[in-house]
Amino acid sequence: MTAFFALTTSLLWGLADFGGGLLTRRTPALTVVVVSQAVAAAVLGAIVLATGGWGEAGPRLWFAVAAGVVGPVALLSFYQALALGPMGVVSPLATLSVAVPVGVGLVLGERPGMLQVAGIAVAVTGVVLAGGPQLGGAAVQRRAVLLTLVAALGFGTVFALITEASTDVTGLFLALFVQRLTNIAVGGAALAVSVRRGGAALPEGGFPWSSLPALAFVGLADVAANGTYAIAARTGPVTVAAVLASLYPVVTALAARGFLSERLRAIQAAGAGLALLGTLLLATG
Repeated sequence: MTAFFALTTSLLWGLADFGGGLLTRRTPALTVVVVSQAVAAAVLGAIVLATGGWGEAGPRLWFAVAAGVVGPVALLSFYQALALGPMGVVSPLATLSVAVPVGVGLVLGERPGMLQVAGIAVAVTGVVLAGGPQLGGAAVQRRAVLLTLVAALGFGTVFALITEASTDVTGLFLALFVQRLTNIAVGGAALAVSVRRGGAALPEGGFPWSSLPALAFVGLADVAANGTYAIAARTGPVTVAAVLASLYPVVTALAARGFLSERLRAIQAAGAGLALLGTLLLATG
């Protein structure tokens, strides 16, 4: 059951990444973040009410609030990176977020094993190679790599904070609900500032109502992925769950290849593969 739920997590996260990146190519990234997270918050609010999750409220929820502040920055950076593309490189690089929990462990006195040391070396090599010719190319291409690394740092921070925000599944739903309410507040404020500075909140044709199902899917897939990962981590070894759940970039890359016909340079494909391999080594170490 652990393998089933963890692989389901990979599928959901991979499809959410693909959908979010694709939507950002037509709709401002902040709007994608706010709308998709609003749908997620509505669903999570219903779950919290149904499960009596408010009884889990306590000081730990401040970790969820902090995660909600960091989350929009990570999501916005990630969606913008996906919009700049290519998804087959951006998504694997984002899995370097696992380095943040490793760093927290070092601060707390833990020391990495040989697999983790190897994972760090392989992952860093992958970051360099994944940029490949792009690192010396147009600024927008270099920006995609930088945005992806910012997103990875943000995602890793969110994972660490959410872990501290709850102690059981019911508390996890409440923490995720609070996180997404904060996401909406922070993302909405950033969107308002962007509009005041002349930025666009909507495409030229107005709100893309035809994209609403896709926006809802992105938000709901993210929520479902969090839920299936929580179940996977509680029904078996966390290491197994983390490794299998971290395979989501494969789903994103396959979706990009199948729907967008993306083709990667050999050096980029090798770098993306090494980044993913480094992530797996870090998770299993």
